[in-house]
Amino acid sequence: MCGRFAITLPNDAMAQMFGAMPANDLPEVPNYNVCPTTKIHVVLGGSDIGRRLVSMRWGFLPSWYKSPSDGPLLINARGETIAEKPAFRNACRARRCLIPVSGFYEWTKDAAGERWPWFIHSHGTLALAGVWQSWGQGEEQVNTCAVVTTAANETMSDIHHRMPVVIDEEDWGLWLGEKGHGAATLMSAAREDLLSFHRVDREVNSNRAAGAELIEPIK
Repeated sequence: MCGRFAITLPNDAMAQMFGAMPANDLPEVPNYNVCPTTKIHVVLGGSDIGRRLVSMRWGFLPSWYKSPSDGPLLINARGETIAEKPAFRNACRARRCLIPVSGFYEWTKDAAGERWPWFIHSHGTLALAGVWQSWGQGEEQVNTCAVVTTAANETMSDIHHRMPVVIDEEDWGLWLGEKGHGAATLMSAAREDLLSFHRVDREVNSNRAAGAELIEPIK
């Protein structure tokens, strides 16, 4: 799964990286502790006006929710069942997006049951597969999204049995719907050499923690 991440790339650099027009209400960066229900950066594509870098609530709200708390908090969507689940099946066909992150956190437990955080990252910004949904009407309307996940590869499996789907740059257009059909083939684990990880301080266990020290390795 993916329950917390960091984003450090400046907004203008992010827009340039994806060839996207940036919105005016993008979240502030850097943010080393991005939590569910907050606004995150999302790349949309496949439209006549080209790619857009926009802000969305992390926490997918199906159309039948009467309020944001009307059901489970859907921050992840399982790639294996996304096309079948009523909450996600329309979005996975017509509303796919990319979620830029500098890395994400996962936790392991020791023999005493204590949770220890790890920071998983690559050499640059990762583009996670996502789906999105517009919820509500009028002033209450909000665009919401979820991260698509899959079974962990061998590298990640010692930390967690799930991981986000990472979309390689050459496949961004296919996932965004700009290059026809075939996006389902991308919902697999990242190659073994893509991700690295290190243990970080337990300070990040708090969703109120902030600062660059959250991603620094500890022994």
